[in-house]
Formats: sequence, C-alpha cells, structure tokens
Amino acid sequence: MKPVVGAMQAWSCVVISVFAILILSVIGSLYRSKHHEFVGAIGDPDNSSEVSNTIFTAVIVYAAFLVCCGLQGVLHLRENRRGAIAL
Repeated sequence: MKPVVGAMQAWSCVVISVFAILILSVIGSLYRSKHHEFVGAIGDPDNSSEVSNTIFTAVIVYAAFLVCCGLQGVLHLRENRRGAIAL
C-alpha cells in the first residue's frame, strides 16, 4: 500500500492531533466539572454538559485524524526501509 500524503504532512498531522486531543480533553473536562472559570460568568453557557459533549466529539475526530495520519507515517517508514527511490 502506498502513502497518500507526504511524510512531513503525516507527521505534522500526528503532532497537531496529539496536542489537540490533550488540550480539548482538558477543556472538556473543565466544562464537565462546571469549573467556575468556564461557566461562572453571565455570558457563559448554561448547559455545560452539552458543551463538553461537543468538545469530546471533536476529541474523537482528532483521534481519527491521529490514527489515519499515523498510519500514513508508518507507510512512509516502511517504504523507506525497502529502499524505494524518492523523487
């Protein structure tokens, strides 16, 4: 199987996805626990559980990106080990 995207794009996507998963998981957890910085002011959302569910849906999307981009990176590693000539 051949990779679809370049190696740099695949590994960049992996790094971005990891950081997005970490950051969004923390923000979603803070909304779920009704932290006063996120739901304590007048303009903040009243339904913090729905906000946290939406954020965790984004975490699942980034996890899917992580898997797909990680597989692309692994395909590049396998291709380079076999001695393929990159033009």
